[in-house]
Amino acid sequence: MLVLLPPSEGKASSGRGAPLKWESLSLPELSPAREAVLEELVELCAADEEKARAVLGLTEGLRGEIAKNVELRTAGARPAGEIYTGVLYDALDLASLDATAKRRAGRALLVFSGLWGAVRVTDRIPSYRCSMGVKLPGLGALTGHWRAPMAEALPELAGGGLVLDLRSSAYATAWKPKGEVADRTATVRVLHAPTRKVVSHFNKATKGRIVRSLLLAGAAPRRPAELVEALRDLGYEVEAQAPAKAGQAWSLDVLVDEIH
Repeated sequence: MLVLLPPSEGKASSGRGAPLKWESLSLPELSPAREAVLEELVELCAADEEKARAVLGLTEGLRGEIAKNVELRTAGARPAGEIYTGVLYDALDLASLDATAKRRAGRALLVFSGLWGAVRVTDRIPSYRCSMGVKLPGLGALTGHWRAPMAEALPELAGGGLVLDLRSSAYATAWKPKGEVADRTATVRVLHAPTRKVVSHFNKATKGRIVRSLLLAGAAPRRPAELVEALRDLGYEVEAQAPAKAGQAWSLDVLVDEIH
C-alpha cells in the first residue's frame, strides 16, 4: 500500500543535526528536479525579499519564512514526519506509533512537496516554505515542473498494490495515476453524515486518523474494494463508488458526525 499525503503549510523548525544529504533522499531519480527548485528558491530568497514574498504568496507576518529558505543548504535536517505539522499530522501522530507501525509508515507514506517533489516520512529534510502552487520566475509553475519526473518515478514506486490518494487538489495535479495504477487507486472525501456536505477542518483530521488506524492494524489492502472492507472493519462508515470505466480511480466517502 502506498499512501499519498499533502504536506503542511506550517512546519516545525529545522533540527541542529547534519544538513540535507541529497543521496539519502528516497526517489533519487527526482534529484535533478529537486536541485533545480532548491537552487532557484535559495537565490530568489537571498536576492530580493519582497519579490520572494510575492512569489511565495506570503503575508507580512510570514516574512521570516524567507530567511528559512535562504539557509536550506546548511540548515539541520529532521525526518519529514517531524517537519510536517498541522491537523492531518497531529491526528496521524507518527511519534506515538509503536515500532511496527512506524516501520509500516516508513514504507507506505509518501508526502508530496513543491520543493522536494515527494519524500518518505523517514527522509531527513530541513524546514522550508514553498507550496506546489508557487510559480518560480525561472522554472515556472511547480505543478508543471514536477509532472514529468513524477510520471517517470511514481508508477514503479506504486508497485502492484493499492494507492490511497489523500492529497489536496494542488498536489494531486503533480501526478495523476493512470492506466492500471489508477484501477487500484482510491481517493477519499470526508462528508458530514447528516448533510452529506464536504467538511473542511475535520476532513484533514479524519484522513490522519484513517492512516493511523490502517498502520496500527497492519491492514494491507491491495485493491480499493479491500480498503473499503478494511475501513469498515476499523469502524469507519464508508460509501464507495467504483469507476465507470477502466483507468479511473475509485472514490470513497467517509461519513462523520462531527465537523469541528
